[in-house]
Amino acid sequence: MMITNRKLNTRKRIALVAHDNKKKDLIDWAVYNKSALGKHELLATGTTGNMLEDHLDRPVKKLLSGPLGGDQQIGALIAEGKVDILFFFWDPMEAQPHDPDIKALLRVAVTWNLPFACDRASADFLLTSPLMQDEYTCNIPDYSEYVKRKV
Repeated sequence: MMITNRKLNTRKRIALVAHDNKKKDLIDWAVYNKSALGKHELLATGTTGNMLEDHLDRPVKKLLSGPLGGDQQIGALIAEGKVDILFFFWDPMEAQPHDPDIKALLRVAVTWNLPFACDRASADFLLTSPLMQDEYTCNIPDYSEYVKRKV
């Protein structure tokens, strides 16, 4: 498979998602990292976006709630190259009615070689990486042959 490149600008487009039992963790993390997050464009699923706006005192582009299609909206934005980083604090101990959407979102992130973190420790490492401060060119698979295949 051929490889193509995608440039992530200095100002990253960051998607933030959290399951109900992880919303407090994400909000606490975001408040702790308010200064670093302030350098980037933020978007989030419904309730999480409202909570982030309240706690960060800054606008957050809000999509639908996850179970209502917000996870799928973020997945579509990833596929369109309109999201650069994903922080998804998901709850591995709680069954989710929209579990297929969650798996699809994570699959899309991997498909497009998108940096993402699913817990606070990984989020800390990702956000504090020197690569977050500058432009970064990532390799992504070129799926043009896949799209053109005969089925």
